[in-house]
Amino acid sequence: MYPEYKKVKAKCAEAELLRKTSRTMEDIFFLSTKRNEKNIAVTYIDSKGKNKKYKYSLFRKHAFEIASILSNFMLQKPKNVPIVLKASNGPHWGEIFWAILMSGYKPLLVDARTSKEGTDNLIQQGKAVAIITDDNYKYDVPKFSLKDILEETHTYDFAPNWENEVIFCSSGTTGNVKLMVFNGENLCNQIEAALDFQETSKDLLYPKSMGPLRVMAMIPFHHIFGFIATFLWYFYFGATFVFVRSLAPTEVQSVAQKFKVTHVFSVPLFWDSIAQGLERKRALESPTKQEYIDKLIGYKTGKIAKEEAGPFKAVENAIQKNLLGTHIRFCISGGGYLDSKTQTTINGIGYPLYNGYGMTEIGITSVELSPEVETRLKGSIGVPFHGVEYKIKSTGKNKNSGELFVKSKITHIREIIGGEEKETVLDAEGYFATGDIAEVDATNRYYLKGRIKDVIINADGENIFPDELEIFFKGIKNVQNVCVLGVDQKGSKNQKVVCAVEVNNNASEEEIETLKKEMKEIGQNLPKGTKITEFYFCRKKLPIANNMKVKRFMVKKGIEEKSSDYISFDFKKEAKATRNFDAETVKNILEPMRKIFSKILILPSFKIDDDGHWVDDLGGDSMSYVELITNVQDTFGVTIDESLYGKLATVNDFTEEVSKLKKNK
Repeated sequence: MYPEYKKVKAKCAEAELLRKTSRTMEDIFFLSTKRNEKNIAVTYIDSKGKNKKYKYSLFRKHAFEIASILSNFMLQKPKNVPIVLKASNGPHWGEIFWAILMSGYKPLLVDARTSKEGTDNLIQQGKAVAIITDDNYKYDVPKFSLKDILEETHTYDFAPNWENEVIFCSSGTTGNVKLMVFNGENLCNQIEAALDFQETSKDLLYPKSMGPLRVMAMIPFHHIFGFIATFLWYFYFGATFVFVRSLAPTEVQSVAQKFKVTHVFSVPLFWDSIAQGLERKRALESPTKQEYIDKLIGYKTGKIAKEEAGPFKAVENAIQKNLLGTHIRFCISGGGYLDSKTQTTINGIGYPLYNGYGMTEIGITSVELSPEVETRLKGSIGVPFHGVEYKIKSTGKNKNSGELFVKSKITHIREIIGGEEKETVLDAEGYFATGDIAEVDATNRYYLKGRIKDVIINADGENIFPDELEIFFKGIKNVQNVCVLGVDQKGSKNQKVVCAVEVNNNASEEEIETLKKEMKEIGQNLPKGTKITEFYFCRKKLPIANNMKVKRFMVKKGIEEKSSDYISFDFKKEAKATRNFDAETVKNILEPMRKIFSKILILPSFKIDDDGHWVDDLGGDSMSYVELITNVQDTFGVTIDESLYGKLATVNDFTEEVSKLKKNK
């Protein structure tokens, strides 16, 4: 199909080398580092702003040294048990991961943002004997910081004693968590999924002779998507990992441009933000420039001919130089439903964006790899990888739609639930029930519809998929994130459809009013049977899971329990006085006070909870608190006693104090 097809095929075929080994984690490590020892493994900007890089040969040496240090730390501890690795992606994450295995322990991969209580629970239920982290908490097991490990003097008086299992967290960090155990055989099979890449793609994987392959290490490596799609596959095939210091958009864009990144894998929220940002910038351009952008997107997505598009290359380069650079060859979206509008925009500016599928229990099992943009824009997750089988279990009239079941040798070997090890649950034919609803077409391509547990049953008994409704609202100006869900109704088996949104803190009151009207108009004009009955603003950020999907169950709980975090669009609850202030005080003091808080904190007034603490809940600090005091005194013509500084912390606190001062005048 391609002039260099044979080179791509040869690169993919390197996965077959694993078949000649014992198929262990040790085999993956040594095949990867020896075959690619002259390749650049890691590149990043250090704390002093200097560019750093080193090769796979040095990576292997670092891993051995860290393993010797770790073994010395753990002299009195039993082997073949878990050590928690709780760290953000960074230049030395991979070395520490392999060192844990090399020194005889199972890495239990944990989100660096996990709370103290959640981490304690994971340590207990995973029966871990130590933790490696840079957090500030104390634990009941030995704790080693990444900094201490990297600065410790190593010893070469060390013989590797390889462990062969890796543990991932699937759900939650409280209660009885679910942990998935994978072994070397599983992960060798995951690497071998690349054997079919050659059939359709020349850009996902290729040899050095076809150019550099630099992958942005964005998705957290503790998560199955980041671990496999970014870390494991590209470690085995000798790519260069480019690390960012933060996930701030400006940092990601700067690093991608600086190091000429070629591969960017992320979740729908990331791609949505790029598409929405581009649309907002487009709206500020002149009609002529808007037309150029529209023609570029039209040509790149196969809607207009090259001649009609005009000088599209200059427009494409200009846009890409202000985003992720001009060297991008392959992008993947995974971990959730991908908006078709986002898919069109990203592909339309010349970044080939593909959609993939996987989950903690089964690894990564498919990616739409078609080079034809028209096929990609249909939103398929592709056909099953080499060694993977899909089937649909239908419960309705459409036999091609229903729950997706997956069968492969990648699927985890066992689970740990509530501290107890359990066999992996498979059906009689050896398939794993994913809990995802999918459809399959005549070409054997699969399309995700949503999660079974998220499906809303309306009054007519029809199934409503929240993911498909959320896309109608994501492009609205000042909408940062959105969550559609079903909320239980008393006395009814059916649920009402509600929508909660997180808005830009910099949005003006006028923009918020416009946003409300636009959302309600869209809500009233949705497809038949999917009308949204209630809208809510979220005072804080919508709760996000570690794979960056909104935690619908938490939003559902908050709304059903009437949490003050969720404010109805009608704002009827906003003026409610929580300390029984009279109507005059509410009007003349409380409401103006809320506006002062809003102005200084740069938050929309509806996000100001009258009992929200200035620092703990609203994000203020001591400097802005001084500004708050000054504004309150100037606005109401009062003088607040210095002994109360810091003690007055909420809208209600200040309202009560100002009310007293005015009465005593």
